[in-house]
Amino acid sequence: MSEENTARIYTVNLSKAWDTPKYRRTDRVINIIKEFTQRHMQTDKVKIDQDLNRHIWSRGKKNPPRKIRLRMVKEDDDTVVVSSYIEEKRTETESEETISKELVEKQVEEQKEDKVELEEEELVEKQVEEQKEDKVQAKQKEKSK
Repeated sequence: MSEENTARIYTVNLSKAWDTPKYRRTDRVINIIKEFTQRHMQTDKVKIDQDLNRHIWSRGKKNPPRKIRLRMVKEDDDTVVVSSYIEEKRTETESEETISKELVEKQVEEQKEDKVELEEEELVEKQVEEQKEDKVQAKQKEKSK
């Protein structure tokens, strides 16, 4: 088998688990994943990754996920390791979060700069007004003399 076909990514619909009693749903999800893997990867040797197992059981025995994204990797000895494909999505969302944080920081800096510019303009306006008032007062003193 070539290296390109050794790893595959699937989205598995787990809604069949809701046909079983509540207290067996997560057990049924594990069996559905194993059956799906055996059917699509043509092997009986299936191992479920520990992180995937934790993800499936994270919501308890009665409420497993409705569908899940999986990565199936076929090793040399025809053993298929099934793992969760969530890890790549997390890294993508983390990079998006860092980009959004950077954008927010830029906006905050721009707002600070705008505030500083406004304060400078207000100071200049006050100085101009004070100079006008001084001139008016000087003229009034001259007239009064």
